[in-house]
Amino acid sequence: MSGPEPAAEWHPVVAIVQARMSSTRLPGKVMMEINGRPVLAHVVERLGGADRIDRIVIATSTDPSDDIIEQWANTNGVGVYRGSLEDVLDRYYNAAVEAGAKTVVRITADCPLIDPRIVDSVIERLETGAHEYASLGGEFPDGLDCEAFTISALKKAHKEAKLASEHEHVTPYIWKHPDRFDLSTVTVEGASAQMRWTVDDERDFLFVTKVFEAFVAFSDKNELFYMDDIIAFLADKPELESINSGTVRNEGYAKSLSEDYNIENEPEK
Repeated sequence: MSGPEPAAEWHPVVAIVQARMSSTRLPGKVMMEINGRPVLAHVVERLGGADRIDRIVIATSTDPSDDIIEQWANTNGVGVYRGSLEDVLDRYYNAAVEAGAKTVVRITADCPLIDPRIVDSVIERLETGAHEYASLGGEFPDGLDCEAFTISALKKAHKEAKLASEHEHVTPYIWKHPDRFDLSTVTVEGASAQMRWTVDDERDFLFVTKVFEAFVAFSDKNELFYMDDIIAFLADKPELESINSGTVRNEGYAKSLSEDYNIENEPEK
């Protein structure tokens, strides 16, 4: 079965937001509302503040539970691609081909505080350094996650990746093979790795909601705010950080690695 044909209109830099309703720890989180709007809407709006993104596409699954995501995208004029629920790498690759991407920016829909300036810096590092993959260093708050990579790197990963973790999390095959790909890392000054700004459970959702409520209260309109603004705000509100402290970072990827191990070590029948 052949994949989709490339789009007639060329969009060099495409941000692909992976979104599904069947989250294990907080089902339906991408459509839960913060200040009257879904988490997904905040992600898309903030990505719209990035100067280097030409198009935003939501990559969701064909599972009926994700119909609501496609409906939201269509209603709000956002591109959407539907593919495999479990094989996110395949979903990403086909979404990128259909969108005519030259550069792909990977964003997850559970990061409503994504910083468009940092996204731009990752894209700039990829393009100006002629790299194949660029990402943030480990010192940034969990929830600003952003990766940018070439369509050729994604195509190679899609063809060669074998492990379940490499298909569920899209880019491990690329960054685990520095001998095969030109990789680069963007460091973020003034960031703090222990901060948790993603939405993975109820405590995360409460924390992010309070951050949004505070910044909307400070402004007459829903203006964008950035990492430095949030860090400065939390310096005066240290009690907010305790709401979701202690949650393990990248727990989903760790689970996928354990599944890789179990499959590789399963006795032959």
